[in-house]
Amino acid sequence: MKFRWEKKYLYWGITVFLVIVSSLLFYFSLFYMESLRQFINKTFRILSPLIYGAIIAFLLNTLVAFLENKIVFRILKSKNITITEKKRKITRVFCIFFTIVLFLLGIYALLAMLLPELFSSVMRIVESFPFYVETIEGWIDNLIKDNSELQAITMDVFATAEMRVQEWMDTELVPSINSIIRDFSTGIYGVLTSIANFLIGIVISIYLLYGKENYIARGKQFLYSTFKIETVNNTIRDLQFTNKMFGNYIVGAVVDSAIIGVLCYIGMTIIGLPYPVLISVIVGITNVIPFFGPYLGAVPSAFLILIINPMWCLYFVIFIIVLQQFDGNILKPKIFGDTTGLSSFLVIVSIIIGGGILGIFGMFIGVPVCAVICTILRNRMIARLQKKELPIKLSHYDNMDHLDEETFEPIKEKNIHSKNPRNAFQYKGKNQKAIENSVNNGKVPNKEITNTEDEEGIDN
Repeated sequence: MKFRWEKKYLYWGITVFLVIVSSLLFYFSLFYMESLRQFINKTFRILSPLIYGAIIAFLLNTLVAFLENKIVFRILKSKNITITEKKRKITRVFCIFFTIVLFLLGIYALLAMLLPELFSSVMRIVESFPFYVETIEGWIDNLIKDNSELQAITMDVFATAEMRVQEWMDTELVPSINSIIRDFSTGIYGVLTSIANFLIGIVISIYLLYGKENYIARGKQFLYSTFKIETVNNTIRDLQFTNKMFGNYIVGAVVDSAIIGVLCYIGMTIIGLPYPVLISVIVGITNVIPFFGPYLGAVPSAFLILIINPMWCLYFVIFIIVLQQFDGNILKPKIFGDTTGLSSFLVIVSIIIGGGILGIFGMFIGVPVCAVICTILRNRMIARLQKKELPIKLSHYDNMDHLDEETFEPIKEKNIHSKNPRNAFQYKGKNQKAIENSVNNGKVPNKEITNTEDEEGIDN
């Protein structure tokens, strides 16, 4: 008889392997947390170019596909030109090259607008800092000039602060110069490493975009050779849904943020507020984060204007509130529609959890991740309701007290036994339910059920 190990034994082997790996990871996470963290960081550093390449390819894939299918191929078909395999490859190379150039030009334009404006803003703040200090000192002098006790306390505070600063400079700052220089050098090395990984990631993204159909086909081939056809079909369907969810969300967020940034620049220029380019870029970038993003960008921008002119700050705050109301109530619904299907509460929860795990990046992807998880849970819940032959529609459970155990119809009236504390947290078996049904039908005296409840109360 032929030995077919690929069925039962393969599944058991994979299960045992996963159990062993999970146990080892759990053990190391408990007793070797620092070593595990170092291992994860080292692994991430090694795989950084691949991660950057995959992210860049995912972000640019929509534009490449749009250029291919909606522009180049449509033009070729309008001219009755047959699209051969060679022409497809040439078109793919052209679209990838154009998209990469556009992507790099966008980054360059963003930095060209942001860095000079940021440098000039910092220089203005540094140049105006003595004026701010003099203003604060004059305000303090006018406040305490008629109060000798308050003046003495203030002088003591300033003297103590000066002594502490001098002591810190003598005892900590000077001996730590070597450490500061070393950390600065390490920081520069880290920045250069990140730039190198990013450039390598761009090269990797080119290969991924060019051969994406081949890589996807190889992945499907591996899955079908390893798992059941039904399992792989369901997996492919779920991955397609996830890809669509993330793609639509990311494209919508980028378009929405670009529009808000442009509108912010136009509005600030018309009003005559300072730093229009810098603040518009900050507001546009932070706007990709739902709910909290507008405040993350508006608060530092408002503070930047406040130190120049408080009245301008008030104008800016009013303008940002109007702009965000337009974005939240008109622009975002037009762009996104009901892409995620999440309530406002779940959006906030997903942003908080995503930000706590992955920082700013987690706040950005938290919403689509939460949307995918909620879709999985909702479909599982509907499947279990169908298996139990229970109603699926949400309206069926609205303003309902409980379901009838026999007909599954909603009961609107409050359960008369729910107010009795002796009935709470009592999960009765089939015999007890049969007795209660008999009592309701008049077959068993009420005294029997009362005694039964008393005995249950004593036993409990």
